[in-house]
Amino acid sequence: MKIGYRTIKTAIGTPIAIWIAQLFGVTNFVSAGILTILCIQPSRKRSVLSAWHRFVACMLAILFSFVFFEVIGYYPIAIGIMLAFFIPTTVWLKITPGIVTSSVIILHLYSAKEITVAFVIDEILLILVGLGVALVLNLYMPSLDNKLQEKQRKLEQNFQIILKEIALYIRDKNEDWTGKEITETQELLEEATELVARDRENHLLRSKHLYHDYFYMRTRQFELLKRMLPLVSKLPRTDAISLKIADFFEKLADAVHPGNTAILYLNELDALRSMFDQQPLPKTKEAFETRANLFRLLHEIEDYLLLKKRFKKSDIDRHTVRRLKKEAE
Repeated sequence: MKIGYRTIKTAIGTPIAIWIAQLFGVTNFVSAGILTILCIQPSRKRSVLSAWHRFVACMLAILFSFVFFEVIGYYPIAIGIMLAFFIPTTVWLKITPGIVTSSVIILHLYSAKEITVAFVIDEILLILVGLGVALVLNLYMPSLDNKLQEKQRKLEQNFQIILKEIALYIRDKNEDWTGKEITETQELLEEATELVARDRENHLLRSKHLYHDYFYMRTRQFELLKRMLPLVSKLPRTDAISLKIADFFEKLADAVHPGNTAILYLNELDALRSMFDQQPLPKTKEAFETRANLFRLLHEIEDYLLLKKRFKKSDIDRHTVRRLKKEAE
């Protein structure tokens, strides 16, 4: 059984919050642990937002409790009426994550049967301890670089396999490939995008992310690869240009890496297109359809390479190259 870091934080933070609340002499000190549990989040940004929403909601809950309990009385019906107004207010203020937390405070005030300044201060201290411990624990977030590097490595391996299998199919009509890399690549891109989003939330003062542009570029390229597959299946086996394209796909497979060499392959693609233009005009319907599919395929390959060309050489290139050199050593 794998224990996640959020579980560990919860296990550490809950008793610490209760202990601190006891030290301060808070009446409902056990609830400090509940507030900490509710505020443990998967990223720093979510943690700060969660703490803010819950704090504001709790302050609002104290105000609502004072008005409704003192006017209607400390009866169960008063809680129902108050919630009927309180919950829509939190929705309007966009602090709905604080509803559960503030409900704890509301029930404390209801149980006290009296709202005094001293008890309100006691509850505010309880809120500060519970939220504060969670915020401190959430300052530590494990680095996701290793996971992102692994996604990048596996993604590039799959791209290489897909491109080589396309070359094999064009050349030999090889149908042994199961196509599992297509499904794997889709899942990898979804997982990587989620990891990047979470890692961005861990850097409160940084808007750009090392891997965001990279995985976005690979996602667009993957969409083009999927569009190429039905076109490839319609190419003739013995056509000279088809064989040239097969060789070109093999070269592309060997060039799947973080570096940006797209301009070299764009030049070679221009040479292929020139060869294509010099061919005699098709004389049959089948030949015409083949020529049209070939034209579309060359266009998709060009878009694939242009995406890589436009991808800015940034820190990820240097970062990955250093990693690859270290692995080679």
